Amino acid sequence: MCDFALLIDVWYRQNKRSLPWRDTKNAYHIWLSEVILQQTRVDQGKSYYLKFIENFPNVLDLARASEDEVLKLWQGLGYYSRARNLHAAAKNIVTNHQAQFPDSYQEIRALKGIGDYTAAAIASFAYDLPYAVVDGNVFRVLSRYYNDNTPIDSSQGKKLFTSYANELLNRKDPASFNQAIMELGALVCTPKNAKCEECPLLESCQGYRANSVYELPVKSKKTKTRNRYFHYIYAPEEMLLQKRTGKDIWENMYEFPLLEVDSEREPSSIIVEIKEKLNFNVDENPIVAYKHILSHQHIYATFWKLNSKPDEKKSSYISCSAMELNQYAIPRLIDKFLEENN
Repeated sequence: MCDFALLIDVWYRQNKRSLPWRDTKNAYHIWLSEVILQQTRVDQGKSYYLKFIENFPNVLDLARASEDEVLKLWQGLGYYSRARNLHAAAKNIVTNHQAQFPDSYQEIRALKGIGDYTAAAIASFAYDLPYAVVDGNVFRVLSRYYNDNTPIDSSQGKKLFTSYANELLNRKDPASFNQAIMELGALVCTPKNAKCEECPLLESCQGYRANSVYELPVKSKKTKTRNRYFHYIYAPEEMLLQKRTGKDIWENMYEFPLLEVDSEREPSSIIVEIKEKLNFNVDENPIVAYKHILSHQHIYATFWKLNSKPDEKKSSYISCSAMELNQYAIPRLIDKFLEENN
């Protein structure tokens, strides 16, 4: 075992957090945790992990669930394509693997929604296969350790840092090595306020010697942000819902009747357009407006109160009471509105 692997292993055994998915070799449970923790903080993801294990104890239970059930349980986590991919992969495992989670890297990698990192994590944590994980924490540790400014979001960077990780990997205990290097990035080698003096790699870290810790890692691409303007119609006595379709945010989830416009508008012009396009009469002033931030989109959402009872022309919508709304998976934006205004 090289010094790098030995040093982080000793540190990990003394400092690791107690997390439920670290106490199992169950590949299904590990898979759930890895998918949930993509783009999600550990403290938030833990409760969802436990809920999924309780509701769907095994992959067969998940595959047999309806998509609405899965999305409802996922509600509030965001990035809902993760839930849809999870559900599709579960069905694949039941159909093509006799409901047994595959035990080779290649078969795991072939499942929907699983990339190189997740496949390596499951393969090493569940089956002790020698595949190094490279996530955001690992990119940060390695770019600083080697003082390497190759952009991590370039194809060259991904290959280079994966090769670093595989060279350092303790092949006798890949699971512990992978957990250790990710934990080091999460707790010590953090993006801001890194705890360099507490790092087991301090003496050999080239980035620390060069005083370049906060310049690394480097990204070459800037994410473009799209602004969207949503106007929702809220009917408190008899709520109206529609299902979102198409390849867009919140696919297959439910929301209030929606008018989307391409820019900020005066309220009077929005009221006219709601009448013309949706055939709804709404109050003169909106109830509330929110800015809802997603990874690549900023949603400017305004909620309007319906000031007349729904009629037959609105039969294309689902009508439900506040109690019945619990049956439907709704975006966090709608949920927040209801919490604060219902």
